[in-house]
Amino acid sequence: MDQAIGRQARWLGSPWARGAAAALAGALPALTFPAPSWWWLAYVALVPWLLLVRSAPTYRRAALDGWLGGTGFILAVHQWLLPNLHVFILVLALLLGALWAPWGVLVRALLGGAPAARRPAREGSPPAEPAGAYGEERRPVTGGRCAAALVLVPSGWLMVELVRSWEYLGGPWGLLGASQWQVPPALRLASIGGVWLVSLLIVAVNTALAELIARPAAWLPAVAGLLVCALAGTVAWLWAPVPRPAGTVRIAVVQPGLTGTPSARLARSETLTRSLAGREVRLIVWGESSLYKDPADHPALAARLTALSRQTGAELLINADSAHAERPGISKSAVLIGPDGLTGDRYAKIRLVPFGEYIPFRSVLGWATRVGKAATSDRLRGTGQVVMPVATADGLRVGPLVCFETAFPDMSRHLARDGARVLVAQSSTSTFQESWAPAQHASLGALRAAENWRPMVHATLTGISAVYGPRGEQIGERLGTDRSAAAVYDLPLAEGTSPYTRFGDWAVYGAMGALVLAGGYAGLRALSRRPARARR
Repeated sequence: MDQAIGRQARWLGSPWARGAAAALAGALPALTFPAPSWWWLAYVALVPWLLLVRSAPTYRRAALDGWLGGTGFILAVHQWLLPNLHVFILVLALLLGALWAPWGVLVRALLGGAPAARRPAREGSPPAEPAGAYGEERRPVTGGRCAAALVLVPSGWLMVELVRSWEYLGGPWGLLGASQWQVPPALRLASIGGVWLVSLLIVAVNTALAELIARPAAWLPAVAGLLVCALAGTVAWLWAPVPRPAGTVRIAVVQPGLTGTPSARLARSETLTRSLAGREVRLIVWGESSLYKDPADHPALAARLTALSRQTGAELLINADSAHAERPGISKSAVLIGPDGLTGDRYAKIRLVPFGEYIPFRSVLGWATRVGKAATSDRLRGTGQVVMPVATADGLRVGPLVCFETAFPDMSRHLARDGARVLVAQSSTSTFQESWAPAQHASLGALRAAENWRPMVHATLTGISAVYGPRGEQIGERLGTDRSAAAVYDLPLAEGTSPYTRFGDWAVYGAMGALVLAGGYAGLRALSRRPARARR
């Protein structure tokens, strides 16, 4: 055993081997997301990374281990972007991976070190502290540090998720809590504190397990932390409020599939929509960019769609690439069309996909268009979110989202607070058909539905289309990437306001507060020790 440990220590002593181990450890959590969807792995997936970082001989090395692990995580979660961005995906991963460098320092500060001696060598003297490989002293580990780690390590992780959720850094794709999209107790937790609370719990469990493995002698705080996490999940499942049923509404999703030209896509969508006549559907949803022209600017096209609405007895929520006369470019616009024509209700996408729909700091990063399929011109943004009443559904108010806007918890929450009874997402992942992207994207609807107690309709051009009830449960069949079909769903509605919708991102603010208090305490301790050292 000692020889095996010695060989492992020598192997990790190589900077290159340690860097590779950090990148692989950081990539491991990607398996918890679709398509693999090994959700159970999330509760242990961070343990190898935590153990590696805590063993770093210096804080500089811990920061590097955090950075490389974050790079591995971003690459693994977004590997489906490689055909489009090519080598530029590595540049992005390195930039975003740097967000985990401070987290690595935090992990080493709280989890590194050796267990404290029970009795000091002399009365009043501190216990012996073994030196690190670079002569750096390791602080003794106490129960207080173990307990602090269970709070501060997850809080630090949440700050990384929060910063990288900024739309200009790529948005909140791959938040750790989103891996639990099909786990009912986790969805119940999301209704209380959003996906952020689920992420906190997952990282807390991983931290407790890492403490048990690395410091068996300091088992009490780790076991207590695991029990608290288990209790939180149990309490949420048994006693958290749930939405009240409020009837159903029949909606349909039209997914034309890979049809080639825009005109062929429109023709297939019309055919599928006509097949819904007589089925008492109240709203028919098409996917993103289902039209290459805005019907508001093309009367003949508007007349065709109006006839479809009249024939089916349902309003159509289509999505058009809308041109603007006053400025160059197009916007992705959700447009509502009823039996009497355009209703006037429309929403233009406000959060665009970096590099896919625009290039941030194009003057500096514009070279990405030469090494991949980054946007050659920037899309136009809308001005704000919109809630639309659907006349054919007795005035049912729906809140549209376009494409990866479903990844942003605040956008769905804003629509729910503004009175939306149904969340509707229009998307197109046709570029990434053979990758994990369609399944990852479709899974986000379950989180948004559970967070806000509002059913979610996720309609795409080419799959995966899916529908979720107000608790995040899947409704009916999913339309896979191999399907060209129209599907009808009796969508359950709900009354009430979820705790997350009412109170918002309190879990994020709590994590911020914990880190601020811990930083202030550490600063005061450092100041109090300085005069004592000066007297010596």
